[in-house]
Amino acid sequence: MKKIACTSRTVGMLAIILAFALQSKNVFSQDKSDNLKAKFQVEGKWYGLEEAKLFTEDYNGAPVVGEFLTKLPYIAPLPEGNRVHKVRVDILAQQIEVANGVRYDAWTFGGTVPGPVLHVREGDKVIFTMKNRSDTAVDITKPMKGASPFMEQLALSNMQNPNGVEIPMMHSMDFHSGTVAADDKWRAVPPGMSITFEWIANYPGVYIYHCGVPPVLQHMAMGQYGMVIVSPKEGYPTDTVVDKAFAVVQSELYLKETEDLKDLYEMDFDAAMLKQPSLVVFNGHQDALVENPIEVEVGDRVRLYMLNVGPNDVSSAHVIGAIFDRVWYEGNLENEWKGMQTVLLGSSNGAVMEFIVPEPGHYVLVDHEMADMQLGAKGLFIAKPKSN
Repeated sequence: MKKIACTSRTVGMLAIILAFALQSKNVFSQDKSDNLKAKFQVEGKWYGLEEAKLFTEDYNGAPVVGEFLTKLPYIAPLPEGNRVHKVRVDILAQQIEVANGVRYDAWTFGGTVPGPVLHVREGDKVIFTMKNRSDTAVDITKPMKGASPFMEQLALSNMQNPNGVEIPMMHSMDFHSGTVAADDKWRAVPPGMSITFEWIANYPGVYIYHCGVPPVLQHMAMGQYGMVIVSPKEGYPTDTVVDKAFAVVQSELYLKETEDLKDLYEMDFDAAMLKQPSLVVFNGHQDALVENPIEVEVGDRVRLYMLNVGPNDVSSAHVIGAIFDRVWYEGNLENEWKGMQTVLLGSSNGAVMEFIVPEPGHYVLVDHEMADMQLGAKGLFIAKPKSN
């Protein structure tokens, strides 16, 4: 069984969280309401949802379940109108590859780093379930009944080469897109237990989700983060003219070699505290958008849903040879910019950014913080002539 070293301060915090979590009711409510409302409304937005439930379940199925959960850089298209999303994303410990020859034991949402992309619409309700399966080695490369598009796409793209391991630890889920009481919905879940709760997508945007168990820096640097896209209720003004859309997540990795296994790395907490990353990557791997470039055509309006996870650094998103024609900072229609060469994203900031492909050729997405680009923050668009 794998073990993760923690400081005395970390152990103390985890003890407090464990005591809090074990006081919660071990009950799973099957009487979930499928309506889109909550207890009260303010300016058209719903607030006040049922208390989260901690429970045990005999579930060993697909770790990612939901119609609108996809693997980066894919995004699930949304039908019109609002709906209730029943979503499952389980905690798995996985040994994954983040660069050629560089593997480490990660804590993940669903088996990859980053976790799956969830796409919902402003006003939708999400009924979320998560089991902490970090104490079991789960093979996520085999076909699983009832899985989401994420699992199918994972089978087609095995860049991270995930292998199940055991690293028991308490974990939680913090959706920045949710407006709820964090000490209820985002509570810590011990290994082998599950949680279910609801949240309503009151605000459009590009959001992070991550584990909120202290030290949060450790859990995020270990791989526990992903993206939520909340599309505006009536969509973006350019929806009908966008030709291609992709999701990009930037994150930092803080790694050092293990003493016993030279080909296996581990999280370097001291380097993370000093803000000295060993890698800065797009979509979880140094070559994710280099070995698998995004293909576009001349004249395409390309939309990027971009999120800077951090957990520490700023990103200066830039496409060499293009201008961001439209930008909605944080993905909100109220925050519209035009003609941006670079979009500055702090840790946990996101944006919807569009550019026009001017000519055939190669267009490189970079973090214009040049040290970060040298550490891997780059991706490639290959533009071909417009097809008939």
